[in-house]
Amino acid sequence: MRPSDGMDEIRITAPVPGTCPVCATKHDERDPHDRDSLYYQNQFFKANKRFPSWWDAMGHCTDMTKAVWAEKLKKRGIILEAPAKGGQDGQ
Repeated sequence: MRPSDGMDEIRITAPVPGTCPVCATKHDERDPHDRDSLYYQNQFFKANKRFPSWWDAMGHCTDMTKAVWAEKLKKRGIILEAPAKGGQDGQ
């Protein structure tokens, strides 16, 4: 038996009404999912056996939205690598 450090179990609940059913945050449906949402990361990892990239989070967005968000992220110091085929990493 290991000593309890208060982190024996973490539960991530389903999205509440009014939030995105994919990432559990409130955003315009045309905008990217919240790549940093623990709910999104957990669900994505279960399905893909890897964590999501920003390209994954923007997969449903228009090319214009992707370009705008890539520029916004760049201004915050987040440089995105070129997306893999289909506009998303690994897909």
